Amino acid sequence: MTAALATANRVLAIEAQAITALAQRLDERFAAACALILQCPGRLVVMGMGKSGHIARKLAATMASTGTPAFFVHPGEAAHGDLGMITRQDVVLLLSNSGESDEVLAILPSLKRLAVPLICMTGNPSSTMAREAQIHLDAGVAEEACPLNLAPTASTTAALALGDALAVALLEARGFQAEDFALSHPGGSLGRRLLVHVRDLMHAGEALPVVQHDVTLRDALMEISRKGMGMTAIVDEAGQLCGIYTDGDLRRTIDRDIDLRTTPVREVMSPAPVTIEAQRLAAEAAAVMEARRVNGLLVVEQGRLVGAINMHDLLKARVV
Repeated sequence: MTAALATANRVLAIEAQAITALAQRLDERFAAACALILQCPGRLVVMGMGKSGHIARKLAATMASTGTPAFFVHPGEAAHGDLGMITRQDVVLLLSNSGESDEVLAILPSLKRLAVPLICMTGNPSSTMAREAQIHLDAGVAEEACPLNLAPTASTTAALALGDALAVALLEARGFQAEDFALSHPGGSLGRRLLVHVRDLMHAGEALPVVQHDVTLRDALMEISRKGMGMTAIVDEAGQLCGIYTDGDLRRTIDRDIDLRTTPVREVMSPAPVTIEAQRLAAEAAAVMEARRVNGLLVVEQGRLVGAINMHDLLKARVV
């Protein structure tokens, strides 16, 4: 086990050094690559073979989810028809540690004929791909973490890190925000937290538990039971919200030995209900519930009662 730990530490040190060296080599070519992609009216097409292909595929996915329309094209398939996916409006980013990948070199003449701008990320500034590119990004490493110095390890880590740096630089240049990220991740937890609003989950209309302030406590409890939210809103003659009555209030009421059939609910209601605006994010409703230690909120629009929401609704929608 000691030997395994020593190997792991050596690998991590080599790969960390590879990334550190990248930062020291960054220059105006990186900025030029960002500018070229930002000005692109089409999409960023990312290509690579073997391990570089895996990194290229991941980079295309990262770009696409952070505001830069991108997709991956396999160089081998490109030579057999997929080149038709690339238009003159696009920018092509080629990845290859050696800069001499046969499958990539085979399609270079076709890419040149299309006159698409080429950005190459290689570990060899003297390679064919580096010479043919409009912009070359040097992702070279001093050594691989593989003890044979053969298996792509530090080189793929460096390419991945440089690609991430490019994606994040583009993200910031575009003013990309968390809400934008959520739009491309509607099925993820972030999408649910940033796209679901209180109005999307609240109980409204006939499903909203609400009673007049002069009804008896017994009638209020029946409304709570019918609507199944563990609470009911209390409104006055003008329909203005004036209180709330919850399961917790019921426990406190029982301790006071109050007659449920004759006591008006206004005498035992909580007169300052916690509310939230309908247009607020559902995640904000969860934060309010946690901070105020309540299980439900009344929803208002311009001060008018329009709905109710509870923690079960948020859990069901997987917002929390």
